[in-house]
Amino acid sequence: MTMRYRTVAVAALVIGVGVGTAGCGRYSFDALKAQKAYKEANDMYRGSDWKGAATKYEYVLAQDPTRTEVYFFLGNSYDNAYKPARAGEAVNDSYMQKAVENYRKAAEQDKSPEMKKLALQYLTAAYGPEKLNDPTQAEPIVQQLIAADPNDPTYYFFLSKIHEDAGDYDKAEAALMKAREVKPDDASVYTTISGFYNRQGRFDKTMEALHKAADLKPSDPQGHQLVAVYYFDKSNKDHRLTNAQKREYAEKGIQSADRALALNTEYSDALTYKNLLLRVLANTETDRAKQQEHLREADRLRNRAIELNKKKTAGT
Repeated sequence: MTMRYRTVAVAALVIGVGVGTAGCGRYSFDALKAQKAYKEANDMYRGSDWKGAATKYEYVLAQDPTRTEVYFFLGNSYDNAYKPARAGEAVNDSYMQKAVENYRKAAEQDKSPEMKKLALQYLTAAYGPEKLNDPTQAEPIVQQLIAADPNDPTYYFFLSKIHEDAGDYDKAEAALMKAREVKPDDASVYTTISGFYNRQGRFDKTMEALHKAADLKPSDPQGHQLVAVYYFDKSNKDHRLTNAQKREYAEKGIQSADRALALNTEYSDALTYKNLLLRVLANTETDRAKQQEHLREADRLRNRAIELNKKKTAGT
């Protein structure tokens, strides 16, 4: 699970606990046993004891089948217990099947709209290439999410990735254009689009999207710094480029690093990349004096970045 999904799942646990503890005084004896086990399961879940948590959540449902908020966490426990490197082993594969089964139950039965939505998101991910690798199962789920909330660009990202993994790049691009249509002022839409174009080797379209993302957050230096990083990678690693092309990209990268530094003069990453871009620029220079000037400035920026990072480390 990515860190983003892990954070979302733990946050969702708070919702689940809130639902589960309501009205304890009215519980039957079995329901009280289920409540105690639910708290124990949640502690195991927080501690990443996935198999232990799954066993406890199963017990909760056996004692009190009305606890529909348990299905998501039961499914997610099995999901985390699954190891892609052990695919093909019966026990390991059974974890993913149980994850899918319980995500579906959560999507159908959970009383919280937020948890239903989350279950569908995780169910989609379960059919992804790192797990069940069955896009034919994933696409209808994503279409269901889109129908429920057509203005959420995240679902178009999901749909695009499904098509991309299947090799249908036209449909993948079309889904991203739909995301842009519904949220034209969302910087994350453009960074996602840039990632797609970058994987396709379409550098000009990649940079167009990254520039747009940076422009949508003019006071955030990170967007401009990301542009500088991409220009450096291209100018430094693409050996098919002519000297003139390397120079062009290096200069554009320096401009973006300067925009980041104008917003934060102590942004060490921007200092580091401006230093690197100046070295690329120096390598394209035929004038010896200008080349040395670029290298001296690169050294100064590198030393400044090192100094700032030392201060940060000492402060930490």
